[in-house]
Amino acid sequence: MAGVFFIIAMVWVYTLLKHRYSVFKIHWLMAALAFTKSISLVFHSINYHFINTEGHPIEGWAVMYYITHLLKGALLFITLALIGTGWAFVKYILSDKEKKIFMIVIPLQVLANVAYIIIESTEEGSSEYALWKEVLFLVDLICCGAILFPVIWSIRHLQEASSTDGKAAMNLEKLKLFRHYYVMIVCYIYFTRIIAILLKVTVPFQWQWCYEFLVEVSTLIFFVLTGYKFRPASNNPYLQLPLDEEDVEMDEVVTESGMLEGISKVKKTSNGRERQK
Repeated sequence: MAGVFFIIAMVWVYTLLKHRYSVFKIHWLMAALAFTKSISLVFHSINYHFINTEGHPIEGWAVMYYITHLLKGALLFITLALIGTGWAFVKYILSDKEKKIFMIVIPLQVLANVAYIIIESTEEGSSEYALWKEVLFLVDLICCGAILFPVIWSIRHLQEASSTDGKAAMNLEKLKLFRHYYVMIVCYIYFTRIIAILLKVTVPFQWQWCYEFLVEVSTLIFFVLTGYKFRPASNNPYLQLPLDEEDVEMDEVVTESGMLEGISKVKKTSNGRERQK
């Protein structure tokens, strides 16, 4: 699976280089997430190889896996939340309530990864194992729920914008895309946090690999669909840029009027795009 994620990451980088004039910072963050996921799986497989051959993990490889696992978890939730807010695509600043989401999600993700490391290094029958397993499950669900809020706020904003401004068709296209993204996140959470865990506790030990396989395949499908939906292309409704001064205000998904200062807008030119104040 590490090789598959690496190939997907390389294809994504090629796409970004091919459409460089439609690329935003969030696209490169998505590339970093895919590469980090691939590297994490490599260290994970190496760690399990030594456990299988020597009966215990090699400390250096285990530490490298935990570090990449921590980075992957943080990048995943940060990227999903930033896409949901529309950051870099249609605005360059986050509102106060969007910043609060990140202030909640990032520390919780650190706690979740600490819980995962403790679980990995603790005997399964111990009391600490059971406690931290419950902590991991609860914190992970809270993070998954938290990243849905920016998407819901953006959907609500686009619903209001489509009925008040003169660009209803464009806003309805963006609204449709956000709704698809919301469904994708819910399905991803459902398969990787609920179905996979039910599978893990119900199947015999020799079929435990099905749990990991389901999680990784679900993650791969989610990455591919997200990349396809938000790929850098001129015909992507999420990346359509305002054509005049009057359209700028409604295109920016900003909920706080006081946050408009310092927002940059993006203007298409014959040579690509340039940012103006």
